Amino acid sequence: MGPQVDTVADDQTLPHEVDVVVVGGGIIGLSTALYLSEKGQRVALCEKGHIAGEQSSRNWGWVRMTHRDMREFQLSIESLKLWRTLDRTLGVETGFKQCGILYMTDDDATMAGHRTWLERARHVAGDAFDTVEVDAKGVAALLPGASMSFRGGLYTAGDGRAEPQRAAPAIANALRRRGVKILTPCAVRGIETSAGRVSAVVTEHGTIRCQSVVVAGGAWSRLFCGNLDVALPQLLVRASVLRTAPIEGGPTVSASNKSFAFRKRADGGYTIAPGFRTNTDLTPDCFRLLFQYLPALRSQMGAMRVGIGARFFEEWRRARHWALDRPTVFEQIRTLDPEPTVAFTDAGLREFIQAFPHLRAARIAQRWAGYIDVTPDAIPVISGVDQTPGLFINTGFSGHGFGIGPAAGKLMADLVTNDTPLVDPRAFRLNRFSDGTKIVIDAGF
Repeated sequence: MGPQVDTVADDQTLPHEVDVVVVGGGIIGLSTALYLSEKGQRVALCEKGHIAGEQSSRNWGWVRMTHRDMREFQLSIESLKLWRTLDRTLGVETGFKQCGILYMTDDDATMAGHRTWLERARHVAGDAFDTVEVDAKGVAALLPGASMSFRGGLYTAGDGRAEPQRAAPAIANALRRRGVKILTPCAVRGIETSAGRVSAVVTEHGTIRCQSVVVAGGAWSRLFCGNLDVALPQLLVRASVLRTAPIEGGPTVSASNKSFAFRKRADGGYTIAPGFRTNTDLTPDCFRLLFQYLPALRSQMGAMRVGIGARFFEEWRRARHWALDRPTVFEQIRTLDPEPTVAFTDAGLREFIQAFPHLRAARIAQRWAGYIDVTPDAIPVISGVDQTPGLFINTGFSGHGFGIGPAAGKLMADLVTNDTPLVDPRAFRLNRFSDGTKIVIDAGF
């Protein structure tokens, strides 16, 4: 079972008409709904399962600028600003805390990569961020009680953490109080158009007329868009995490190296992950999209475990096009809840205890896994769809969605309403995958 998520009351009473329908009740969809509502738009958000049921409650909870791809660096800066004010603005508790994030290493090549990223970030952002290089003594000061020594690293005091199981539900409850329709469980089957542009969405409970639709369906976005004849390249990787029971005396900074990553939780325990190791389940889409993903495959081969199993055959049998007057897979599978890779999570915990032997009494309270939606260049699609006016996509965050979610939602709200965008959106356009743009994986990430 996945982590326990804070409660948001179910509501299946559809409005007859709104300005915008948001498809997906994760941090991206909710942030989009938030900033659309702030612009005076009438908004309905439809979630097929429950709010934050998938990756929005299963991630590390990091909110960072450090080591972002330069194409999403400005977005991460803006998002951190929003996280710092979100609780006060909405009157909620997301668990956000400025704790600092450390990337430490004992490897010369990795340290050189850190320095290269820092130089590029300073060139882009100037004084807008506070990342510094730290030496072995600096790392030791940030990790009191550590038995392992590290050569150095990057530290950003302004980076923070929030609680994934709390944040999106808190935003949803605040939006409901503001009059936004939060519809759960309410699967969207597809859209209707009139004169070539969006005119409605068809849900399992009926039709909602609207002028715009934002697809923020995370792992489901490619399948949904495919039924609209919109080519969205996106694959899923399975990431595993564990949490410990509360334990005293550990570090308060969040930190990562190639073997493990951790953050202190609001409940006093730790969320621990096995570095950036993931599982990639071979599926029919892996073969359909192989050539687009070759740069990513070369970049991440050492961190991925590739295998084939039941998911290949499940997706092979799954319909890729469907009528809107019959139940769909979105009603059949309300929540993706994959099995964690115990070998990965427990290896991360062993590395954590090796680094902090005084925490050897740490007890595993839960393990879980989630599917990360990854694009060929590992940056999101935040874009309109040229061939269908009124259709927008906000997905493919490649494991970065929780941290940059608020700014991604704000940028999408700007695009939907044709306002001045929060940041330059060109890097996030959908047609970069079809207009001849070279697919590039940022080595700095």
